[in-house]
Amino acid sequence: MDFTPAEQQRYARHLALPEIGTAGQARLRAGRVLVIGAGGLGSPAALYLAAAGVGTLGLMDGDAVELSNLQRQILHATPDLGRRKVDSAAARLRALNPATALRLFPERFTAANAAARLADFDFAVDATDTFAAKFLIADACHAAGRPYAHAGVVRYQGQVMTVLPGQTACYRCVFEQAPPETGAPPQGPLGVVPGVLGALQAAEAIKFLLGIGRLLTDRLLTFDALTSRFREVPVKRNPQCRLCGVPGHARA
Repeated sequence: MDFTPAEQQRYARHLALPEIGTAGQARLRAGRVLVIGAGGLGSPAALYLAAAGVGTLGLMDGDAVELSNLQRQILHATPDLGRRKVDSAAARLRALNPATALRLFPERFTAANAAARLADFDFAVDATDTFAAKFLIADACHAAGRPYAHAGVVRYQGQVMTVLPGQTACYRCVFEQAPPETGAPPQGPLGVVPGVLGALQAAEAIKFLLGIGRLLTDRLLTFDALTSRFREVPVKRNPQCRLCGVPGHARA
């Protein structure tokens, strides 16, 4: 695929990387990534994916921009208050890279729409903020055979990992079931924490599309902003996992 002079200049730093070059940049242009959630995690993920030249981005979020979002959700700004997040995000992303095609889904990810939304994309980014949504994404991506990058944040900490359904440890292998909802008001997170984790999710999506490097599979990478430390926790596929377990392995 040929690139215009403007595209060659825009992606010059990628084109200079031996692992990417023209062929890799063409793969990014052909790539399709669904970002589920346009908030703290989805903001940096979507911005970096668009900047990288990913050809098609899906943005899925049913919420509108609120003032309390702006401490961390960098896709949105004060004039966007009350605006649908997918529309606010789309305006920012089009300004950044008009060549990225955007597909907007102003709705929540549900069991009813999951299969249809995942069908048109190569990779999904779980940028949601509830356990219920994360377990639903894990289940839906497993059913669709769709690779995805999980991330979660709380207070000053976060975690990220990538799942290749049926091949690597899945979300349910690590977190068997969702804890009960407490109803307590959220504490945090520190605004930069989802920025760090969302950028890592974008890196995972880009590596997957390019077929380079080592994905964060069978590893949970944690980040603590208070100590500025990352820690890698090895995880294994659970033969008794209720989602991806091996047939014949009975649960205890």
